[in-house]
Amino acid sequence: MEYKINKHTNKLVGMLIKESKKLNLSITNGPMGCRIIDAGIKVDGSIEAGIKISEICLGGLGRVSLVPDQKINITSYGISVFSSRPVLACLGSQYAGWSLSTDDFFSLGSGPVRSIAQKEKIFKVLNYEDNSSSTCVVLEVDKFPPKEIVEKISNDTKVKPKNLTFILTPTTSISGNIQVVARVLEVAIHKVHELKFPLDRITHGHGYAPLPPISKNFVMGMGRTNDAIIYGGIVQLTMKGPDKDLKNLSKNLPSNKSKDYGRPFKEVFESYGGDFYKIDGSLFSPAVVIINSQESGKSFLSGKVNEKLIKTSFT
Repeated sequence: MEYKINKHTNKLVGMLIKESKKLNLSITNGPMGCRIIDAGIKVDGSIEAGIKISEICLGGLGRVSLVPDQKINITSYGISVFSSRPVLACLGSQYAGWSLSTDDFFSLGSGPVRSIAQKEKIFKVLNYEDNSSSTCVVLEVDKFPPKEIVEKISNDTKVKPKNLTFILTPTTSISGNIQVVARVLEVAIHKVHELKFPLDRITHGHGYAPLPPISKNFVMGMGRTNDAIIYGGIVQLTMKGPDKDLKNLSKNLPSNKSKDYGRPFKEVFESYGGDFYKIDGSLFSPAVVIINSQESGKSFLSGKVNEKLIKTSFT
């Protein structure tokens, strides 16, 4: 029987709600009777909540953990992520690819809801679709979604508003920090897709990135979490295919191939007038990528960790 993302993540969301007091989460009713899980706007959230939310983002197909980091003295811990089915987990669920906006609200929706909505071309590539009477969406926002967003998601998924759960993780919270940095594996796999390399060549994947300190505002938080991946992220992919192809791919995956590489992300973002879509897409990659050939056993490493820029961003 085919794995269904929402069947498993609905259970994880239920556990998140059940443990909400322990995890410093707030559970309320939102517009049209939807459920809101606040993980950092009006409450503090928690490290454990951030980890659990990250695993929900991965469609229940990945594990996230906090690990010690002694290489960079400005932060003492990092986020480790791996997945049993990395392509489906990262691109079929975790990727923030669904644009949700009104006149005064904007967010990129991620999580299990995307596999039901089918609003992105990537699902044709994945050849995956899901159906469920309940689902959740993870939003990296610092305010609650308006009625128009709830209505849009309900209409596009045919899921009743009362069965929609919104998990809100602002970048000024520890939960938001973790769930963004836990995307380190996803950005590498997405880059593989952008380079038009066959996704079915990827069999295993794991990644790591340093956990930044909490920021005072949304833009600084977005900058630090992106810098953690761009300048400190390390991803290893196990892949099939000729060594020559894998070696060439490895050279093109790291973030230092981007024309926007070399400045803190906040500075890059502001230089484009706050227009996220003007940033060179190739910047959204880990600092280091290692490709291990499943067939020959050889490994190909490209990129480098930029500790100087990480310290500049995190200080």
